[in-house]
Amino acid sequence: MNAIPISVLLFILVLLILMSGFFSGSETALMSLNRYRLRHQANNGNQAAKRTLELLEQPDRLISLILLGNNFVNILASAIATVIALRLMGEAGIAVATGLLTFVILVFAEVTPKTFATRRAESVSFVASAIYTPLLTITYPLVIVVNWISARILRFFNVSKLNPEDEHLSSDELRTVVTENAGLIPTRHRDMLLNILDLGTISVNGIMVPRNEIVGIDLDDPWDEILDQITNSPHSRLLVFRDNIDNAIGFIYLRKMVDALLSGKLNLEYLESVVREPYYIPEGTPLTVQLLNFQREKRRIGLVVDEYGDIQGLLTIEEILEEIVGEFDTDPQQASAEIRPQQDGSFIVDGTAQIRNLNKALNWTLSADGPKTLNGLILEHFENFPPQGAVFNFNNHPLTIISVEDNRVLQVRIDPALDEDADSIAANGH
Repeated sequence: MNAIPISVLLFILVLLILMSGFFSGSETALMSLNRYRLRHQANNGNQAAKRTLELLEQPDRLISLILLGNNFVNILASAIATVIALRLMGEAGIAVATGLLTFVILVFAEVTPKTFATRRAESVSFVASAIYTPLLTITYPLVIVVNWISARILRFFNVSKLNPEDEHLSSDELRTVVTENAGLIPTRHRDMLLNILDLGTISVNGIMVPRNEIVGIDLDDPWDEILDQITNSPHSRLLVFRDNIDNAIGFIYLRKMVDALLSGKLNLEYLESVVREPYYIPEGTPLTVQLLNFQREKRRIGLVVDEYGDIQGLLTIEEILEEIVGEFDTDPQQASAEIRPQQDGSFIVDGTAQIRNLNKALNWTLSADGPKTLNGLILEHFENFPPQGAVFNFNNHPLTIISVEDNRVLQVRIDPALDEDADSIAANGH
């Protein structure tokens, strides 16, 4: 090496430092790529993305290749720098060369390339994959040996191989991805995606129509009353039962009833003949599961029952869809009837108001695992039946019982939230 001119050695040293920078930067770029974006590009026929994805499918081999190359050029650069220092400054130059080379490699082969790679991860990765793919083929035997030794060492320390399933995102992680990319997704679409992620955490009990609010046709009623229900009902389907809803017979579709009425063949016998048997839903079923069950069973409505088979409520597929897309505007008066805003900022709320509706209207975050209605929430708070006029502080809001009837809270006034100081005083006073 003493016969090689110093100018040539300096050129080789600069070239090795550039190669070290390439290895360092490409490693950072490849490891920081957005895998889902890369897979999307590969599925759309991007050859560079496909090539890069194939490399990343075996990260242990890729890392071994990069480290082999990086360490080789760094060690060779150190040897050449030492030769140059000895020829220029003698043995005293070794210390100078070591310090200078450390600084140069740190700045030009580590920090700068890696910083650039994080900002241009995709373009750097595509270029690097074109180089690493054939290079991996050439050095394959050496890479396999290095990986084998590394795997044995890791096994000694009880470190298992990476499971591909660990790369999958949980629902909470998906929520974070959707939220952080809010600027790239229309607000309406983002809300729908978040609502879909929430379906698995909500059960049918949280959105069903409670038992006492189920509207249906009692076959024991006079025919005139039944006919009036059919002609004036705002619903498209009605429950049919005898005496009470525990004796449910099934559901009728009012469109068929109207057709029969116009043709003159509607009577009690015809009505019983077109009743479709009831479909039962176990309470506690997650909405994601029930939506698929509705699809599989080709149903749009069902009765929610508890473990004893007692009917607890009624659920339609429209109510599940409303959890995704928001309230439909088919009956805006009914949608706003339970929660009525007042001019002073307070709300007059019916005791039958669903907790999920309160969460939406008042930006509360009450759990759906507890009481399903405001009435149930108040009874749980007092652990008894509250008297009319009772006032208490709940969720930082003063609540006043306006009216009570038959051991049920009919109406409640919910005032605006207290500030922290007032809330502290109220809590201490309570």
